Amino acid sequence: MKKLILMLAACAGPAITGPTYAGGSNYGIVPGALPQVQGKVTEWPVPTPKFARDPAPGPDGNIYIAVMSGNRIARFDTRTKTFKEWDLPDGARPHGLLVDAEGIVWYTGNGNGTIGRLDPKSGAVTSHRAPSGGDPHTLVMDDKGIIWFTVQNGQRIGRLDRATGKVTEYRTSGNPYGLAIDKSGAVWFCRLGADSLGRLDPATGEITHLDTGSGSRPRRIATAPDGMLWVANYGNGKLVKVDPQARRIVKEVAMPAGRGGGPYAVTVDGAGRVWANEINTDTVALFEPKTEAFRVFALPTENSGIRKAIVDAQGRFWYMGSHSGRLGVIE
Repeated sequence: MKKLILMLAACAGPAITGPTYAGGSNYGIVPGALPQVQGKVTEWPVPTPKFARDPAPGPDGNIYIAVMSGNRIARFDTRTKTFKEWDLPDGARPHGLLVDAEGIVWYTGNGNGTIGRLDPKSGAVTSHRAPSGGDPHTLVMDDKGIIWFTVQNGQRIGRLDRATGKVTEYRTSGNPYGLAIDKSGAVWFCRLGADSLGRLDPATGEITHLDTGSGSRPRRIATAPDGMLWVANYGNGKLVKVDPQARRIVKEVAMPAGRGGGPYAVTVDGAGRVWANEINTDTVALFEPKTEAFRVFALPTENSGIRKAIVDAQGRFWYMGSHSGRLGVIE
């Protein structure tokens, strides 16, 4: 396996052009929509099943995975159904990742307080250290190519300018977890420990809060094609719709498994359908906002442990079982 070079230097990167709203994960692709979801589920074991997590689509059509405890990034070739892995600097412990429009992989170094950049073509790694150190968690990219990330226990929202390598942090509280960019460019994040959402104005740095209810424990948040936000409330088993312009909750829907299901990952496809898993029941639910109806897909492997999921350009739903060590797709 090719060893990677660690370079503690800034790395220039062109801004992404065009819309990048990918299920609220704001990757370098636009999510597609299957004309009809058949419900076929296929899984593949990853080569290093050491808490592999948080899949991300690349512009090449492949799926990239953060192998947290294995200290690697993996790529699944969707055509050949084979994997390739890259080692990361010691102690990085990648938590989340995204792939930009140029095919560069950006990841959160949860173990060493960095945002890392992997060039899959050369294998070179560049690390940008967060000023507070801390534990970078989840990251997204806005339409200007700026990377935003949460620092969960460090209680920060971070901003990385890819062109200069400058990292700026904003103090917050409530254990920030998942995040998404709305269509105005505002950064929304889940305050898992404070039963609320946060909204950061990128122009001023001002952070305001939106209460989601006692015991709600919001985990992940996604931007829909119509501009609405969808939130997975882990604590009360609800899927919540937020109007980011009005800054208020406009709908709450009980997930199929109820309060104990543990909604975790949430993403939205190109047709506006909302996908969310219930981690305690090994199921994925597909919600159609127009009819307010759910379809539920049972996963073939028990104790899968989905913590994040995405929709690719074709509209397929990809997930990574961090407990089972299996990458899966529903189509």
